[in-house]
Amino acid sequence: QVQLVESGGGLVQAGGSLRLSCAASGRTFSSYVVGWFRQAPGKEREFVAAIRRSGGSTYYADTVKGRFTISRDNAKNTVYLQMNSLKPEDTAVYYCAADGTLSFVRPYWGQGTQVTVSS
Repeated sequence: QVQLVESGGGLVQAGGSLRLSCAASGRTFSSYVVGWFRQAPGKEREFVAAIRRSGGSTYYADTVKGRFTISRDNAKNTVYLQMNSLKPEDTAVYYCAADGTLSFVRPYWGQGTQVTVSS
């Protein structure tokens, strides 16, 4: 069992930056692949970024590649999402997810954190 708590969301102007954190409970956090997903109003939840257990491999949606960076600190049971050059279309609730594989078939989910980017 893993419990995930996101933080770091807020209101920022276009071009600004935010860093989201996903803090996990449980001593086996390092055995999970962790990802960030987002859901904008009226849209389906979509993949944003993911990171493998050791942090050696990362994956990004094309829409955020070059602007967002995912990282993890297994000693702190925390995964981060650094978001730079934010755009209004990045506005969404951002969710952290943990699963055994990159497929995220049945992940543990956090409660989400709101990110709003004003133009």
